[in-house]
Amino acid sequence: MEQVGTADDIFSLADRLQGLKQQKSQLEDEIKAVNAEISETESKVAGLMLEEEMQNFTRNGLIFYLSTKIYASAVADRKEELFAWLKENGYGDLVYETVNANSLAAFIREQLEEVEELPEELAKLVNVYEKTTVGMRKAPVKKK
Repeated sequence: MEQVGTADDIFSLADRLQGLKQQKSQLEDEIKAVNAEISETESKVAGLMLEEEMQNFTRNGLIFYLSTKIYASAVADRKEELFAWLKENGYGDLVYETVNANSLAAFIREQLEEVEELPEELAKLVNVYEKTTVGMRKAPVKKK
C-alpha cells in the first residue's frame, strides 16, 4: 500500500474514498431499480406465455422458456418442529446446525476483551482476523 505523507495526501484520499462510496451507493440503487424492472417484465412475459400456452419461443437468437422454481422456508417459530420432523422421517441430513457469523464475531471480541487470548481449545476451532477500515459519517454542524 502507498505510504501517506502529508495532510493533503490524506485529505485527497479521504475525498476519493467518500466519492467511491457515494458512487457505490448510486450503483446499488440503480441495480435495485433494474432488478425490479427485470422482475416486472419477466412476470409480464411469463403471463403472456401462459395465456398463449407457449412453452418457449425464439427471439434475437435467444430461446425464451418458462421455468418454475420452488422456494421453501420454515414457518416462523416452527423451525425446531420442522427439524424434528425431518430427522424423525429420515431426512436428518437436510438439517444443519449453524452459528451466526456476526454473533460468533461478537462472542470472540468479548472473549478477547476479557482475557486477551482465546482458550487454546477455542483458538483451534475458529479463524480470527482483524481488518482496519475507515468509517465515515456526517460531521456535526458547528454553531456560531
